[in-house]
Amino acid sequence: MHNKYFVSLILLVPTMKREETVDYNIKALWHGISRMYNQFGVEYDITASTGFVLLNIDVEDGTPATKIAPLLGMESRSLTRMLKAMEEKGWVYRKKDPTDGRSVRILLSDLGKEKRELSRRAVREFNNKVRSIIPEEKLNVFFEVLGQINDTVEDPKIFYKVAQEISEEFASNGTLNNTSR
Repeated sequence: MHNKYFVSLILLVPTMKREETVDYNIKALWHGISRMYNQFGVEYDITASTGFVLLNIDVEDGTPATKIAPLLGMESRSLTRMLKAMEEKGWVYRKKDPTDGRSVRILLSDLGKEKRELSRRAVREFNNKVRSIIPEEKLNVFFEVLGQINDTVEDPKIFYKVAQEISEEFASNGTLNNTSR
């Protein structure tokens, strides 16, 4: 059984096709960008992921290992595997932090600096191309909208209403009502 509020909510928000959702479009765009970088990088043994890791390592002082994953929105386990592979290829190396003996810094080898430069040039070329096609005013609106979406994503209460609805449905009949039409 639907409560009155839930029924009115369904009527106000028509069923969306995936192409009409914000998350689908962002994910599809990111996959396209990642694929583009991967196609460029294959000749240089660089993936989009390794390129972004390299770009987030300070060229002179290195970067604490614990800081890289949050900068990229990655899980630390995934980064650990990636850094190990990059170490095996001779792109990076680990060194104890001179100011904090408990911490490890990731530093770029000479080969790692070359790979980082290739990544930097690819990112710069893509961004220059986008900026040559899309007027600055539109890009400013795009960045503003992305900021608002990010604020929404960071809102810890984002699913509070739907969680309440689910709880009420389970409490009333022990199952979820099928609301897709």
